[in-house]
Amino acid sequence: MLGEEQHWKNMAPPTPRLVVPIDVSKKPWEQKVPLHNRWHPDIPPVADIIEGELFRVEMVDWTGGRVCDDNSADDIKFLDLTITHYLSGPLRIVDAEGVPASPGDLLAVEICNLGPLPGDEWGYTAIFERENGGGFLTDHFPSARKAIWYFEGIYAYSPQIPGLTHPGIVGTAPSAELLSIWNEREKILAETSHESIKICEVLHQRPLANLPTPENCLLGKIQDGTAEWHKIANEAARTIPGRENGGNCDIKNLSRGSKVYLPVFVDGGNLSTGDMHFSQGDGEVSFCGAIEMSGFLELKCEIIRGGMKEYLTPIGPTPLHVNPIFDIGPVEPRFSDWLVFEGISVDESGKQHFLDASVAYKRAVLNAIEYLSRFGYSKEQVYLLLSCCPCEGRISGIVDSPNAVATLAIPTAIFDQDVKPKRLSGKQGPKLRRLPDVLRCSSDGHLTVTQDPSGTKAS
Repeated sequence: MLGEEQHWKNMAPPTPRLVVPIDVSKKPWEQKVPLHNRWHPDIPPVADIIEGELFRVEMVDWTGGRVCDDNSADDIKFLDLTITHYLSGPLRIVDAEGVPASPGDLLAVEICNLGPLPGDEWGYTAIFERENGGGFLTDHFPSARKAIWYFEGIYAYSPQIPGLTHPGIVGTAPSAELLSIWNEREKILAETSHESIKICEVLHQRPLANLPTPENCLLGKIQDGTAEWHKIANEAARTIPGRENGGNCDIKNLSRGSKVYLPVFVDGGNLSTGDMHFSQGDGEVSFCGAIEMSGFLELKCEIIRGGMKEYLTPIGPTPLHVNPIFDIGPVEPRFSDWLVFEGISVDESGKQHFLDASVAYKRAVLNAIEYLSRFGYSKEQVYLLLSCCPCEGRISGIVDSPNAVATLAIPTAIFDQDVKPKRLSGKQGPKLRRLPDVLRCSSDGHLTVTQDPSGTKAS
């Protein structure tokens, strides 16, 4: 007979323990296990996780079901962005003896499996209205748009795109000191004049930072309306940017087999996750630019005691100014043929910017949009496609003054036609195909025309 230890090794792995179930027919605040949409050290954990155990976390899409599978983009136009993002957790991580992860540890979070929730196999990609957050190219695409995708295994069709499913948000809770650092530095930025930040001339980012607000604040087990709720709601950080705790990093390769090494700032780590994506391109340029969906993660955690000091060197004034490490897994769409677009740090008005990688990337994206629109796609379709297909963005040059160089590589296999340049052989340009366009909002054509500082009109 096999010894007990050998017998255990030969057994099938246990079914993941479901720690956060989701009912997509219910609102985020109606879920059996409470959700939250802010970062704060005092949001209580909803479950304990023993290091090494396999567990399952389910999640709503980041809007909590506010975007519908219908024929209008009005839900995108009128979306209240104070809701973002609904997260599952926090989860308190303890070792086999019950000792929780401690500040200064590293939390290694392994993604073992993930996917859409059964019965909810669809998603969406969208462009926000210019007056409601806009996006990377809001000066060129000011009106809300939406595309619906349906999933079949590893493919989404609208047309078909191989997915690289991943969570947009994985993070630990900040300590009170780190939360104070976030709020102080972001408040200074939010109060800064747009005119003093040169990148705003061509990217139209506003607001510059999203400060704490109690509006639509969901704090897990903390009861709405209590004195404790009001205190935390006025302090808790919004989940929109990535920060030292990880958070909303939108790294498209963070899929099956990946590991995230997250710094621990509070006892137990208080791990949270959400914002599941079926697929995304580097940069997620239309802002709501992944294929957004509900979904699940099956995870394992390991506590690396003292790992922050051993592996993370602070880049900043305190030991808290660190960032996570990501170990990319082996699963990704395999493409052998790419079409690459280059951009330099010269904006649409012809103005030279000094080694500005964001302006260069914007130029690369605009070049790709203009090019692909010659093949029968609307520019809005291409904009959404470059947000959600697994394209590769690179900073190709950042040292040769004055131009930064960025590139955007697009896999040609996602198209049902040959989109490469070729000798015309007497015909006039690329073959145009009549294709259905993306869903529009009711305000289409009625936005006020504005002149941005780069000299281009947004209408």
